[in-house]
Amino acid sequence: MTALPAELPLLPTWKTPVVAPALVVAPGHPFLSIYADDDGSLAPLIANPGAARVRIDWSPVPAALREQMRLAAWMMINTELPAGVMVGHPAWHSRLGPHGVYDTVRRWHRFAHWLTGQEITDLARCTADTFTAYAAHHARRPGATRGDATKELVALTRLWAFDAASAAPAGPAMPPWQRYGVDDYLPAVPAVGRGENSREPLAEDTIGPLLIWALRMVDDFAEDILTARQEAQDLTERAERTAGTRESMARLARYLDRLIERGEPVPARRHKGEHQVSVIYIAAQAGCPPRQVNSHLATDRRKGLRDDLRARPGRCPPTTPVTGTVGGRPWADALDFTEIPQLMRHLTIACFIVLAYLTGMRPGEVMALESGCCPEPDPPGRYLIHGRVFKGVLDPDGNHHSPGQVREVPWVAIAPVVSAIRVLERIAPDGLLFDTAAHTIPRGRAATGRAIHFQAMRTRIEDFAVFASDLARRLDRHHEVVPADPHGAIGTARFRRSLAWHIARRPGGLVALAVQYGHLRTAVSVGYAARGRDGIHELLDIETARATADALTTLNDDLATGAGISGPAARRAIHAAAQAPAFAGSVRTHRQALDILNNPALTVHDNPQAFLMRVYQRDRALCHRTDITDAPRLDRCRPPCANIARTDRHVDDLVRHAQPLEKQAASHAVPGPLADRLASRAARLRGMADHHEHNRISLQEPTP
Repeated sequence: MTALPAELPLLPTWKTPVVAPALVVAPGHPFLSIYADDDGSLAPLIANPGAARVRIDWSPVPAALREQMRLAAWMMINTELPAGVMVGHPAWHSRLGPHGVYDTVRRWHRFAHWLTGQEITDLARCTADTFTAYAAHHARRPGATRGDATKELVALTRLWAFDAASAAPAGPAMPPWQRYGVDDYLPAVPAVGRGENSREPLAEDTIGPLLIWALRMVDDFAEDILTARQEAQDLTERAERTAGTRESMARLARYLDRLIERGEPVPARRHKGEHQVSVIYIAAQAGCPPRQVNSHLATDRRKGLRDDLRARPGRCPPTTPVTGTVGGRPWADALDFTEIPQLMRHLTIACFIVLAYLTGMRPGEVMALESGCCPEPDPPGRYLIHGRVFKGVLDPDGNHHSPGQVREVPWVAIAPVVSAIRVLERIAPDGLLFDTAAHTIPRGRAATGRAIHFQAMRTRIEDFAVFASDLARRLDRHHEVVPADPHGAIGTARFRRSLAWHIARRPGGLVALAVQYGHLRTAVSVGYAARGRDGIHELLDIETARATADALTTLNDDLATGAGISGPAARRAIHAAAQAPAFAGSVRTHRQALDILNNPALTVHDNPQAFLMRVYQRDRALCHRTDITDAPRLDRCRPPCANIARTDRHVDDLVRHAQPLEKQAASHAVPGPLADRLASRAARLRGMADHHEHNRISLQEPTP
């Protein structure tokens, strides 16, 4: 039998802890569930502040199989997988992390329900044929993939192994795939790609205004919100410290009578779509404790106040002035006491969006940042962010290491990121920047060492998008409304992929951040390149290679249907496009990306903002006359460059872009100098289109 920690018995009693105290890694003194709990917490095994705190719920498991599986799970949590089981499986871990344990037990739940349907109520009756039948059943599930089926079979192997290792084994047979391998038990469906490389980037129309409003929250609105938050905290503390006396009750009565007699609005807050009396605000204004307000409102003599509340709900304005502006207009008329918690949530989310999108960090890495992580550089220079990484971090035995490790090479921070960190440090001056206690109103608890839950972050990001859109409409900035993303919820994990996508494909930007993207290409792609594992450079390489493959595929399809191409690099583009079928849809790994990026014959980059594509050769690139880097720079395209090619698609865009300019130039409402500039710009675009028409070639023409 596998050795248990010394403090645990060979067989657990109802009071035995689910997690051995020696295995606890969570900070502080986490609550330890006992074996009798039907809802056992795995939180003691989680040191990552941003990771979900998972629990094993045994109540859904059929009663006949529950205790046998509970014992196997207890063994899995507290012991290592027997060495003999791992023979031939070099990628297996002897210990699963808490989320791996949770996922494995969930798969046991599914197996238990299937067994019950087969009238099997004891693991001892599970034969090799039983396991084979279940594997076939699982493989037939809609959308079944080989990857998920493999996890299902491995989970059942662990059930068999940890049952056998316990002091009271039920005795199921060894699953046949442990002896013969898993291939014959898997569905014949190719695995569907998962992970960040398969996630869809956020649409430009969504991430553009979302990021603009996030930056405004950080740079322009944060001071107003943080000042109002401090006033709200002071007001709340003042009310709660006020002693309840006859005098304070008299002050409250006079305050309420004055409201009713003068017909003034009643300070109110919105709750579940209805107006309710703002107890804290009234207590602070009247000079009494909140409990006296509640007591007074409960009496029949205050029915008139409730009637007035329905008729005249009022605001609860603090004295904080609004100083932030958007286009010269104040972003709000006044901040309401009851709105401060929601505004603080929006400010927190704005900081998260800026950090997640403009650094390339994974969400868990953002949530693990601590106050002081981005010190002022001395001497002044590049800002660096020091933090922890978690993906792929293993302990000396090769198993999951929940605390992660300090990243060997810091992340590079551009100015908006530093501003977001400084805002968060004012909210959470000690410990985690996203500590749950620091982001409550009022802040009355000590730091927990636990970050805001990811599900809460996902919900709040959607709420922020709604808030930003409402603000855009109120300020007559309808072009900055945040539309729904065509691929669903924004989430927390799509920002990193979106950053790589936009740097690789939109250097000049519909996101209205061309300058920031220029900084990011240097700071992220150059700053991270060859600087140790876990940077974003691999994801950026994959996205750049995909952009190249897409450009080649589109060009190849256009040329095959008779489209034309012009420019100094036209014939090189035709040669490159001929290789497109070999790469279409094939870029899923960093190695595949490098096969494209390292091939000098495939360096085709589409640049729709400049109405051209570039077939890159370093010695012919005008954008690199004074630049030592050897990477293409789409944000520096020069029309006379020998690397330029232009297709019929680009020319159609040129003409479409010229038409509104010509219309504006002809308008009598446009001043003469501006009209001249617009007409000149339109003429240049028309000239490029005419040049293409006179010099275009196609596949029907011979190429050297």
